Amino acid sequence: MNPIFYASIILLFVAVVLATGTVYEYWNSRHGPVARRVESRIRAVSAGGHVNKERLSILKSRMMAESELFTRVLLKIPRVHALDLFLQQSGLSWSVGRLVGVCAVLPPFVLIIGASLALPWHLTAGAAALTALLPIVYVQRRRNKRIRQLERQLPDVCDMLSRALRSGHAFTGAIDMVGTEFAEPMSGEFRIVFDEINYGVSISEALTNLATRVPIRDLRYFVIAVVIQRETGGNLAEVLDGITAMVRNRFKLFDKIRVLAAEGKLSAWVLGLLPFGIGAAMLVVNPEFLSILWQDPAGMKMVTVAAAGILSGVLWMRRIVRIRV
Repeated sequence: MNPIFYASIILLFVAVVLATGTVYEYWNSRHGPVARRVESRIRAVSAGGHVNKERLSILKSRMMAESELFTRVLLKIPRVHALDLFLQQSGLSWSVGRLVGVCAVLPPFVLIIGASLALPWHLTAGAAALTALLPIVYVQRRRNKRIRQLERQLPDVCDMLSRALRSGHAFTGAIDMVGTEFAEPMSGEFRIVFDEINYGVSISEALTNLATRVPIRDLRYFVIAVVIQRETGGNLAEVLDGITAMVRNRFKLFDKIRVLAAEGKLSAWVLGLLPFGIGAAMLVVNPEFLSILWQDPAGMKMVTVAAAGILSGVLWMRRIVRIRV
């Protein structure tokens, strides 16, 4: 066969390999593990750190959204930085633009489904409004779960820091040990503290940034104790031991109260789910019996009032059984 044909095949193979490698390198530079780690640290510094306004605006333009125009629009929204800190505390890799986009995309789908099923317009509008809040509820649940994990890990972190200080390590070295040897998510937060100290931020300011990113009352006690000890002197290991004992005693008391309040929480669940269970059973036994609730205007008003009453009752019972220690 013609040698030009073989040369074309070889060149085509080389071109495909180079194109595949280029696409992989581009994707890895934008979405690879190193890029995600760098982005998470930039988000942490910009969301929780004390940086000047010029540097903050540069960091925000990278993290608010993929589009530069959308980023400028988001930066004009009041308290958008608080929303970004809210996402940072949840541990998700979402940006503010992604959260806003998901909240804006879901309601039109609900409206289209409601219009296709010929549902009442006020019921469809209410469902669309609730759907817009689902991403925020999801982020809130992830944030609460992560904060509970951080709160449970704090006594062990104080123990580890105390042992490191007693063994002769410097405080910054003890922070590095927590960041490299402890479990997530607390190790990630202390890695950020150690990186900030290496970048030239003072220990007091780095710990203040930690307290801003992690809104835990016991962690603030830890930060205040360390800052005061560095200014006045003293045995920091003993101070950390005292904080550890205080936090663990508070956890014991909270667990006892949670056991005592379990009956009230179970009653709240039963009373909140009972109307829906009875309604589902009646639909199975006699479907025509409840059809008047969505076929008659008075029935829809009754459903609306009943739903509002159930929601207010659930919120009130939730407030009653929530006990802070």
